[in-house]
Amino acid sequence: MSYPYQFKSLDEYKVAYKKSTEDPSGFWSQVAENFLWRKKWDKTLQWNFTEPSVKWFEGGKLNITENCIDRHLEELGDKPAMIWEPNNPEDRVRVVTYNRLHKRVCQFAQVLKNNGVKKGDRVCIYMGMVPELAYAVLGCARIGAIHSVIFGGFSAQSIADRLEDASAEYIVTCDGAYRGEKIIPLKDVIDDALIGNKTVKRVIVYTRTRTPVSMIKGRDVWWEDEMEHAESQIEKDNVVSFPAVEMDAEDPLFILYTSGSTGKPKGVVHTIGGYMVFTAYSFVNVFQYQKSQVHFCTADIGWITGHSYIVYGPLAAGGTSVMFEGIPTWPDAGRFWDIVDRHKVNILYTAPTAIRSLMGFGLKPLEGKDLSSLKVLGTVGEPINEEAWHWYDENIGKGKCPIVDTWWQTETGGILISNMAGITPAKPTYATLPLPGVEPLLVDENGVEVKGNPASGNLCIRAPWPSILRTTYGDHDRCRQTYFSAYPNLYFTGDGALRDEEGNYRITGRVDDVLNVSGHRIGTAEVENAINMHSGVVESAVVGYHHDVKGQGIYAYVIFQGTHGDETSRRNDILQTVSRIIGPIAKPDKIQFVAALPKTRSGKIMRRILRKIAEGETSNLGDTTTLLDPTVVEAIAGGKL
Repeated sequence: MSYPYQFKSLDEYKVAYKKSTEDPSGFWSQVAENFLWRKKWDKTLQWNFTEPSVKWFEGGKLNITENCIDRHLEELGDKPAMIWEPNNPEDRVRVVTYNRLHKRVCQFAQVLKNNGVKKGDRVCIYMGMVPELAYAVLGCARIGAIHSVIFGGFSAQSIADRLEDASAEYIVTCDGAYRGEKIIPLKDVIDDALIGNKTVKRVIVYTRTRTPVSMIKGRDVWWEDEMEHAESQIEKDNVVSFPAVEMDAEDPLFILYTSGSTGKPKGVVHTIGGYMVFTAYSFVNVFQYQKSQVHFCTADIGWITGHSYIVYGPLAAGGTSVMFEGIPTWPDAGRFWDIVDRHKVNILYTAPTAIRSLMGFGLKPLEGKDLSSLKVLGTVGEPINEEAWHWYDENIGKGKCPIVDTWWQTETGGILISNMAGITPAKPTYATLPLPGVEPLLVDENGVEVKGNPASGNLCIRAPWPSILRTTYGDHDRCRQTYFSAYPNLYFTGDGALRDEEGNYRITGRVDDVLNVSGHRIGTAEVENAINMHSGVVESAVVGYHHDVKGQGIYAYVIFQGTHGDETSRRNDILQTVSRIIGPIAKPDKIQFVAALPKTRSGKIMRRILRKIAEGETSNLGDTTTLLDPTVVEAIAGGKL
């Protein structure tokens, strides 16, 4: 069964695209009519990119959880909303129906209310990939609180920075989280993050790993105790009820922090109405989702992919979403294929990094696994290389499943450029065509549009789509400077792109000082700041280089002062420092100790040269005469790792 706003042919796509650019308000009004509104909007779209100011469905009243849960109950109450695959295969798989999801979300909304949470309060969520994470996210949305999920791999310092920026007063966490053979002590990390914190009033702790934790009287409470108390409050005569708080379409739904080209993480703010409409619309169109299908997105909910395509998009469409705790290679490299086989998964959406990693194990992990249920494959987080695309196509899709190569960002909220499965043509390594309602263009360094095909340039978007970010939390000028100041009246993505003769887009990578490591954006300045915190480090410069599995690796050039330890121990100390300040995700893959960095006479580090050295292009370093000391380059190139 399909959806009224789902395109079913290339001709329908072309008609829709034309309408979406000629009459965006009319186009998006038609899509939005398919959702549950307590009050219809007064104006579909009002915007300018100078301030910037974007408002979608202004005056509309709704609650997103009524769209994700309540409106499905009569028809789909007993249908699985979520299927949870635990880290340990011997643990029980949990199937959460829409009825059960409704009860748990109402319960947790009551828990939040009992603990003093109100509409507009910020709630930080730092949990493993358990169903309770989804209950917490949706419980916040039901009560009108703003959730801010932090990935379980971030350090105490990174959490402390985010708590401070969001002025969060409430935290939801677990005692620990399973990740392959490891147990991550989440509550201990939160305790470290809260040293010196004066704003957090309550920490709600879910029991997952039975890791011993310290519970502070008056601040920390157990999830299980709170949920048990709330159950009696929400259930009367076998009827579950917790009234969803009425929200404006432009009220904030969540803050999600992303790395930028400066050291301080940015709190990207998404609002309720537009985000809901676009995530559901993009989900059903890109994946050509049918209402009986099982969708498996392998991401963590700590990232935007998990927000949009594990929780909000699939649930708003009345879909079934698989949630996975663990890593793809544990207990063996057949983990994903076991899950596909067991649950008859129809759509698999994963990262090129995961595909490249699994390629390395060969075809043995696929033996005996029935993948015939698969209808659509997807990739996310970074451009997929051709070798991985063909391996995925031939060995997982058996040449029968369209591959959707999706391009989008934390800031975009949902997929902007992608082929639609079986509807618009695929092309290996290309994200291909924009969705109707999305108007990409290429500009040169001076902001002049590059017309005609083929072409290359910096990728911008001409007009807003419903799930565009509205601001960066507490610092609107930073939003303007980062996304809207480089090229007047355009949203600048930070990516470069090629466009072929047919108008297909291929993303070529970041053009700013941001790395894309395993599909996750990490700012070079953020890593440099962490390295420079080490007492022996005088200065550092970080660049990206090609990495066979991660796509991009992190290469650090470090000036070290003092005689403490040998090079190996210094490297380990620096890695430990980065882990403590940001998290293991940001650890450099290579650290080269240097006597000096290549700088211009004005003191600017020439990262262009450092990138070439990291990539091994030492014979073609370009003009070095503008450097303060050109001999520095020879010394660095001679010591390349």
